[in-house]
Amino acid sequence: MTPWIVLATIVGYFALLFLVSSIAGRKTDNAGFFTGNRSTPWYLAAFAMIGAAISGVTFISVPGMVVGKGYSYLQMVLGFIVGYFIIAFVLVPLFYRRNLISIYGYLEQRFGNSTYKSGAWFFFVSKMLGAAVRFFVVCVVLQILVFEPLGIPFAINVIATILLIWLYTMQGGVKTIIWTDTLKTVCLITSVILCISFVASNMNLGFGDMIEHVKNHETARMFFFDNPKEGTYFWKQFIAGIFMVIATVGLDQDMMQRTLACKNFKESQKNMMVSGVMQFFVISLFLILGTLLVMYADFASIAIPEKTDELFGLIAADSSMPIIVGILFILGLIAAAYSAAGSALTSLTTSFTVDILKAHEKQDEKHLTHTRKIVHVGMSIIMGLVIIVFYIISDDDAISAVYKIASYTYGPILGLFTFGMAMKTAVKDKFVPIVCILSPVICYFIQKYLLVWFGYTMSFELLLLNAFVTFAGLLLLSKREKK
Repeated sequence: MTPWIVLATIVGYFALLFLVSSIAGRKTDNAGFFTGNRSTPWYLAAFAMIGAAISGVTFISVPGMVVGKGYSYLQMVLGFIVGYFIIAFVLVPLFYRRNLISIYGYLEQRFGNSTYKSGAWFFFVSKMLGAAVRFFVVCVVLQILVFEPLGIPFAINVIATILLIWLYTMQGGVKTIIWTDTLKTVCLITSVILCISFVASNMNLGFGDMIEHVKNHETARMFFFDNPKEGTYFWKQFIAGIFMVIATVGLDQDMMQRTLACKNFKESQKNMMVSGVMQFFVISLFLILGTLLVMYADFASIAIPEKTDELFGLIAADSSMPIIVGILFILGLIAAAYSAAGSALTSLTTSFTVDILKAHEKQDEKHLTHTRKIVHVGMSIIMGLVIIVFYIISDDDAISAVYKIASYTYGPILGLFTFGMAMKTAVKDKFVPIVCILSPVICYFIQKYLLVWFGYTMSFELLLLNAFVTFAGLLLLSKREKK
């Protein structure tokens, strides 16, 4: 597959993206940018949420995960479904009742300004690092397929793509994001289904034969109950999945901005439940594709790459595959990456403008628009710089890196919200930032020495430990009087 074919696919997708965003973003004011004017039908938000939960990392990394971890990821996805239902019936009514623009406004109402700022800053760091890791993976693939053969440096690749994302999100905000996420969902599901079909066809497998071969393949193991010390152990994955989705969806401005765009909390609840269940089937498609890719590598005598993130791209670009598979790979990849990065930029702009600057309380509509646009540019520049730094230092598989970051940075946010809803006491607000900073540090050493002393590999339950340490710290800061 030549670089020019890849480039043409990117240009074609961006042309469609700009068309959708320009139509959706017409006459958008600040309320439309921040909350979508709370007029989005629940079924549109639910369909958009399916795509929103799938990043470029999912598209690249999940098929490759089957090599070492089988279908163990589905154990976590089962936990996701439970987490989505908890969000629907606990968090969604709370946020709507308080009429929040940013969900971190709850922390100010419940505790005070220092706690509010702590939640907002931890989200800022979490989302910036998480989004940068996800987008970094895609930039690396595009560098190999397009920019490197054309002699273009990685930094130019990042700058150009960030600029394009900034252009299509600068006006419409959430209103645009919901429609571009809908486009992304269509492209992703279509791409993975067609790739499954073409890979199976290249091995002369009909639908029935394909199902039988996948079901009996060694990579298709889903449940792991045998060793509690392993990171793939069922209960570790399942329970971590529940709290991971509560933290990274329910307590994440990026994901909740779509939910808060629904007309009311009843509509929002439908959105959360439907999108949660649908995620299981979509992730299953990616894992089935992963098994087929491993089978095809054996069939065509292609060596499995050391970094399994490279498996999908390697086979999609192989000369034995029809050119359409490579095009579908690129289409799904850029649909996932650009939409996720655009969504992250919108949420970071919203949180920084509303939570950290509090510009919506201090400025009129005209000045708020000016501030929001400046912040949007700043977020784009920071994200580009972080991606370039990741390119220099990265040595981990992407999906693990994303969740490892989330475990450290979303843990304090989960602890803050859990304490706020479970306890009635006030806390010494000015000391809360110290607790939030110390919690990840303490958890880092606990994780390290559990492995050294007991051989216990802490997986995504690190998030729960982090939240628990934060919760315990808030208990120590509790005041006697009721608030």
